[in-house]
Amino acid sequence: MNDWRFLLSGRWAGYLVLVVIFAIACSALGTWQLNRRAEALAEVARIDANYDAEAVPVADALPDPTAFDIDQRWKVVSLAGEYLPAEEVVVRNRPLNGNVGFEVITPFRLDDGTVFMVDRGWIPEAPDGRPGDIPAAPTGEIEVEARLKAGEGTIAGRTSTGTELATIDLDELAARVGTPAYTGAYGLLVQSPDDAAEPPLAAPRPERDEGPHLSYALQWFVFALLAFIGLGWAANQERKALAEASLTGARGGHDERRAPRRPERKPRRDADADVEDGILDGR
Repeated sequence: MNDWRFLLSGRWAGYLVLVVIFAIACSALGTWQLNRRAEALAEVARIDANYDAEAVPVADALPDPTAFDIDQRWKVVSLAGEYLPAEEVVVRNRPLNGNVGFEVITPFRLDDGTVFMVDRGWIPEAPDGRPGDIPAAPTGEIEVEARLKAGEGTIAGRTSTGTELATIDLDELAARVGTPAYTGAYGLLVQSPDDAAEPPLAAPRPERDEGPHLSYALQWFVFALLAFIGLGWAANQERKALAEASLTGARGGHDERRAPRRPERKPRRDADADVEDGILDGR
């Protein structure tokens, strides 16, 4: 146990704090990815339940014209009445297949007098940046179907210019019409196959894709786990280094104590004879 006492130092306490903070951050990001996956799966479920379902009267789907539930997205509603071409507007900066254009919003007055906003589709931007040719809406009493979407509200710093709107702001559209209108949701026009190739172009079918959120979440959780594994590996490496240093020091002291004494060097015999000869010659 004494081999691990270095972990009680302030340095290793700091390492542990950093690893815990890192792991918490990774876990939070992993949880966020799981939440995003849950949202994506909920959207896939809405597409499956609503996109190709039978149409219901809009009054039944939206008994409160000012309310809208997210689970009603893509729900198909039927409308009976007439378009109000004089109140038609376009919404700018709308992408489609890599191009920028406008969405055409034409108010539709129902038989009960309430107005419902219909997105008739997308038109390309003209070379001067203005809307291209807008095909006229059908006239007279008609029946159409639309898929529900929530209104977009406003965006700070972006305002309307004449009949060009920055967003699909249902409150602003209702104020323009000046009559009771649905402000909780609008509808994407359901087009027949014959009309789908002609402007205004219908929005593409939404993709049933949950995205890579699950794999991203697992990666973040693995990163959190690897941080603790890395800390343990580093601690074990330091323990080994300290143990080896301690063992090397102990071996060095033991060898010094038991080192053999160097024998005294004896004079060579030939050197003694030379000395004796020198004495005799001096007599």
